Amino acid sequence: MKPTRAVLLVRISDDKAQDAKGVARQEEDGRVLAVRLGWTITEVVVENDTSAFKRRRIKLPDGSTGLRTARPGFRSIIDKLASGECDGLLAYDLDRTARDPRDLEDLIDVVESRQPRIPVESVSGSLRLANDADITMARVMVAIANKSSRDTGRRVARKHEELAKEGKWNGGGFRGYGFDTAGHKPIPAETKILVEIGDRVLGEWDGWTDEQRAAISPEVGESLNSIAADLERREVPTVTGAPWSGRSVGTVVSKPSVAGLRVYRGEVVGAAEWGAIIPEERWERVCARITGRAGNADLTLQRWLTGVLKCPLCGHMLSGSHGNSGVRYWCATPAGGCGKIAIKAEPAEEEIARQVLDLLSKSKVLTRLQHVSLSEVTAEARAELADDEAQLKELAGMWARKEITFAEYGEARRIIEKRVRESRALITSAAPRVLRQLLAGDVHASWSKLEPYEKREVVLALVPGYHVLPFDKTKARRFDPTRLVPIKDE
Repeated sequence: MKPTRAVLLVRISDDKAQDAKGVARQEEDGRVLAVRLGWTITEVVVENDTSAFKRRRIKLPDGSTGLRTARPGFRSIIDKLASGECDGLLAYDLDRTARDPRDLEDLIDVVESRQPRIPVESVSGSLRLANDADITMARVMVAIANKSSRDTGRRVARKHEELAKEGKWNGGGFRGYGFDTAGHKPIPAETKILVEIGDRVLGEWDGWTDEQRAAISPEVGESLNSIAADLERREVPTVTGAPWSGRSVGTVVSKPSVAGLRVYRGEVVGAAEWGAIIPEERWERVCARITGRAGNADLTLQRWLTGVLKCPLCGHMLSGSHGNSGVRYWCATPAGGCGKIAIKAEPAEEEIARQVLDLLSKSKVLTRLQHVSLSEVTAEARAELADDEAQLKELAGMWARKEITFAEYGEARRIIEKRVRESRALITSAAPRVLRQLLAGDVHASWSKLEPYEKREVVLALVPGYHVLPFDKTKARRFDPTRLVPIKDE
């Protein structure tokens, strides 16, 4: 049967021009092939400027850490093929799909989980997984591609190390503030701003008015947020065009390249050939003052209900912020909100965590998940699961009434239980990976190990979000959990 819900994967490792022309060409060729094969493509997953070889350390479902390729697009394809949301994969070439053996094996596992196998094709003809011979050839080719990438990576790393020791710029990458991309030469207008930022941080800038100077302590200097606001007022451009912030001000002035230092793998290896914009000793004082300041906590990494809580008055999402009474979620006016809705952060998080854990602790939680795929595949799996569980009960009754022998009962039970396990695995595979991680073991213990963004993902997998109702002034001034109202599916 030809796929009617196929997914097309297009990927390019390095898009220096940032124009996505490479993936556009792959998509065009992929659609031509789909027409020739008679496939229907319902989704295109684009991995532009994404490596299929470079790995980074991430947290695994069992709580341990390991090196994995960072490819959310590819992982979404695996999930959709496993759940039945998509029924075929088309790519441009094998090495566009995988250059890491582990990624290929994950794809093979999903392809072989169905009978007949999930069809996989490529424009170049290098990727097919229709039989054992195809799979063996794919494994060999990915192993060769992986070695080629490792050889290239080793040569490039050695060259970069050599350039770093000589204090030379290695080229490539994004332009850092203060330097151009042609030889990493200082840009006068931007170097002037970097010197100004350093002076203001140290409380030694000669550009303040007498009134401003009197309000700034030389022992503390001007705050990064204040500097950012002034740069915005003066319409001083950033490299990306984004507005200045306290964080970006601190970042551009604290880079070692500003002090004429060459960095390799996060370590200063010596003097750079381009010289210092801010003398090294003075630059170290600037960095020490920035590091010693408090109050620069990144709330977005801690407040995991950001993006979950919604203002019922204006429709904006609430975000973590500091208020007069501590950390809260607020419909922030700087972000376009009305400013009329706020709720204390910690008790709100505790209440929603309690509701989530209560739901996930119930034995029939899977049938209550609103986001689980409603495809025919999972619907059929649920029906088969119900039939098999009923048959197990009937089988036990037959053995109790001595209508079958124990050997017959045991053999039949093994066959039915195997189908039950497969049906449950198929149903569970339709849920997000982080949710499956919770359901795999002790829910409470697993929840406590989740990162903030993972907790948010679990909540949004269960409900679209929560409205935070206005505070009832007739009630006592304490946290009221009834203000948190789950948003119903639209």
